[in-house]
Amino acid sequence: MSDLTIALDAMGGDHGPSITVPAALQALALYPQLKIILVGDRIAIGEQLRRHHSTESRRLQLLHAEQVVSMSDRPLHALRNRRKSSMRLALELVQRGEAQACVSAGNTGALMAMSKVVLKTLPGIDRPALTSALPTTTGHPVYMLDLGANVVCDSETLFQFAVMGSVLAECVGNRPRPRLALLNVGSEEIKGNDQVQQAAQILQATPQLNYRGFIEGDSIFTGAADVIVCDGFVGNVTLKTTEGIARLLVQQMRQAMEGNLLARALGWLLKGRLKRLFQQMNPDQYNGATLLGLRGIVVKSHGNADQAAFLRAIEEAVLEVQRQVPGRIKSRLESVLLDKS
Repeated sequence: MSDLTIALDAMGGDHGPSITVPAALQALALYPQLKIILVGDRIAIGEQLRRHHSTESRRLQLLHAEQVVSMSDRPLHALRNRRKSSMRLALELVQRGEAQACVSAGNTGALMAMSKVVLKTLPGIDRPALTSALPTTTGHPVYMLDLGANVVCDSETLFQFAVMGSVLAECVGNRPRPRLALLNVGSEEIKGNDQVQQAAQILQATPQLNYRGFIEGDSIFTGAADVIVCDGFVGNVTLKTTEGIARLLVQQMRQAMEGNLLARALGWLLKGRLKRLFQQMNPDQYNGATLLGLRGIVVKSHGNADQAAFLRAIEEAVLEVQRQVPGRIKSRLESVLLDKS
């Protein structure tokens, strides 16, 4: 793909243009084929561009937005009353084909609602799912969905998530015939609620998917599966718990290295390996959750992301555009449903 345009909600998140603008400039330096449209308050964005000695150019454009979706806005309120917001206008650029993807660190519920209304879901997909790559001990990430977009899901929705997650792992994660599992309270076939049990039956009857059965929470990071499917309630609690534990462990290790002389000497000897471990355990290294199932690409960044983390979200959008993820999901779902008919 020679030209690639990303629309950025420059006002979204806890830090707005002070993070999104320098991350955009860094992305432009990394990807010569990339064009970015910064959507937001012209004055605030302009101040950041001047601070970083940059101006609007052929590869960097600015679209003024009169409104901002706040982190406290309810989804329905944002949908009805934020039609001129940076988030909404960025999504409309994708809808009109003026951009191939949208990246926002803004209100997740509002982004979900606006994306579904503006971009619509792919044929055969009832609800978009929030998914992200998580680290494993094997070095290959595991894709987990849903991470909070849908707190209640029936078995058919979980099946759709499985198809979408498998496509993402295959074309972005480079995992041929990715191993698929359902997150459950036990690995035994008799475990789980009705929705999980029914979803398992559907997946077992779908040979196009490499379904391996149930997986428990303590096996998420072992590399036992390439894709893990669950409802948004379970997924969000799992994700937030994981991030909290990661930060706790990193903090504890740093404190231990600041102890006596022996601990500091050992820390110095292991500095390189510990640095890599810190990076692996840092949730921001995996910043950039995707709203799968839409007729366009939408990547959600952490609300409190720093420049490096927001850049990671932009890079995720670039990769998904290059791999044509929505089109591949559409084709795979059509093929699976045709086989089942």
